[in-house]
Amino acid sequence: MKFINIGFGNMVAVDRVVALASPDSAPIKRLIQSAKDDGRAIDVTCGRRARAVIITDSEHVILSAIQTETIANRLDGENNDSTDDELDEEEA
Repeated sequence: MKFINIGFGNMVAVDRVVALASPDSAPIKRLIQSAKDDGRAIDVTCGRRARAVIITDSEHVILSAIQTETIANRLDGENNDSTDDELDEEEA
């Protein structure tokens, strides 16, 4: 299982991430509020402003202070690394 850093030493499992979103739009704000009301919100911003919203397959909503683009790049980096590992194993 691979993890990515989502800020301040917090990690999330790559396989569990369904979507990344910016917290600025009204539908995402409603989603965050609904998750907070239901106890499904996980705030890892350490008191800072949320800059990314991570939605997991268990319908948990994770708020991160790291930019959405940064998290997306980290996800792409993990995907590329696993692809490279698979290619290396096939060549051996």
